Amino acid sequence: MASSVQPHSEGSNLTPAHHYNDFRFKTYAPVAFRYFRELFGIRPDDYLYSLCNEPLIELCNSGASGSLFYVSSDDEFIIKTVQHKEAEFLQKLLPGYYMNLNQNPRTLLPKFYGLYCVQAGGKNIRIVVMNNLLPRSVKMHIKYDLKGSTYKRRASQKEREKPLPTLKDLDFLQDIPDGLFLDADMYNALCKTLQRDCLVLQSFKIMDYSLLVSIHNIDYAQREPLGNEAQYSTDTRRPAPQKALYSTAMESIQGEARRGGTMETEDHMGGIPARNSKGERLLLYIGIIDILQSYRFVKKLEHSWKALVHDGDTVSVHRPSFYAERFQRFMCTTVFKKILLKPSPSKKFRSGSSFSRRAGPSGNSCVTYQPSVSGEHKAQVTTKAEVEPGVHFGRPDVLPQTPPLEKISEVSTIPDPYFSPVVGETLQMLTTSSTLLEKHEVPESEFIH
Repeated sequence: MASSVQPHSEGSNLTPAHHYNDFRFKTYAPVAFRYFRELFGIRPDDYLYSLCNEPLIELCNSGASGSLFYVSSDDEFIIKTVQHKEAEFLQKLLPGYYMNLNQNPRTLLPKFYGLYCVQAGGKNIRIVVMNNLLPRSVKMHIKYDLKGSTYKRRASQKEREKPLPTLKDLDFLQDIPDGLFLDADMYNALCKTLQRDCLVLQSFKIMDYSLLVSIHNIDYAQREPLGNEAQYSTDTRRPAPQKALYSTAMESIQGEARRGGTMETEDHMGGIPARNSKGERLLLYIGIIDILQSYRFVKKLEHSWKALVHDGDTVSVHRPSFYAERFQRFMCTTVFKKILLKPSPSKKFRSGSSFSRRAGPSGNSCVTYQPSVSGEHKAQVTTKAEVEPGVHFGRPDVLPQTPPLEKISEVSTIPDPYFSPVVGETLQMLTTSSTLLEKHEVPESEFIH
């Protein structure tokens, strides 16, 4: 269903006068998209005011498909030009897409607010209005378009010459090999959201989508000259509800994080707090983009041809099920890492920070992070499988040293054996061994040092 209007140059009771050539403005599925806007609390007058009050701002970064991007003057909405096939596919998605968003409003999937077509001069220009992932009030220091693929996934030299280039998977592996570290609740909520969104896309047979990851480095921004940062200061005059519209990164996962228990209440300007391997504080602005690609005959043919020439598992065009699985695995194991904040048990690590990985209850590895006092940080990634039983951590050539027996009794804190049968049996064995040693006076040379 679509409705159209042809604004006359002299104006009417519905449209103002203008000095442009004759054109026709068509609205696709107006009722459905009105439900979408109501679902996210966007009032009709606010929507029209954002799009029509002031001229749209054209963004310099165009899409790989040649799409043009514009942003509303209040930073709320992105306007993107789409092809005829993409517009048709979006209309077919609307019923199932609305049901999914109604049940799961916390999502990283793009939020579509309107689909329109401008007919002028014998041409049709189709545009879609979406949520804005990257607020202009926050300076982005680096940006990635990630698919979980490695085949030709490196930004071109022409792209790198842009003020804020969109880098790709191989660039990420080179620039941030240790990944981005999130606290446990954030990490779990993010991975659950990604898993749920990928299932939705897989059910629609959608593939070739990407995760847009834009990073604001808080510590680096504080070291920048004030003149460079002034233009990115947050506009405090903007109403808080409007800010929440583009806060997709935090809004999309905070529902999960709240159910998980702890949740940071500090205002992160819509970004997800994280750290890099140096311990620098980051804000992540993320979202799934380019979902209007269906796995049809052309994509099947493209994948078959690329699989013959290259490794089929590394190309970006793939079956929806395999694509979703590879996408999740790359994001939740390579891009994002879990950290557990805990104090360092020894003086050795009190003057610095370190990351170490240990095996969790389910066999998956997690990362522990000790905050730095001196400001210098170092990443150490070691899995449980890399440490053999009975070997000192990090020194496979050194045998474990048996502690003197008198040191055992000097331990300041000993777990209550009543809470753990294993600990109780261990303490009983140590007591028996100590008694036997006192009776037989075993020479010190018989102990392994």
